Amino acid sequence: MTTSKRLAERKNARFQKNVTRRGSVPESSAKKGSDYPIGPILLGFFVFVVLGSSLFQIIRTATSRGMA
Repeated sequence: MTTSKRLAERKNARFQKNVTRRGSVPESSAKKGSDYPIGPILLGFFVFVVLGSSLFQIIRTATSRGMA
């Protein structure tokens, strides 16, 4: 067997081994669905700012009789 054929067979064997393992991800490297991309404090602050500003706008519109 020539060297190039031997190297080609090794490369093919490695490829075939990877093909059979495709899709089997170990549990430790799989992402958990419970983590949030942002923290709960930042999310609470964002909700506070959005709801607070909309409430402030509603009060301001009501006190100026819709002329704002």
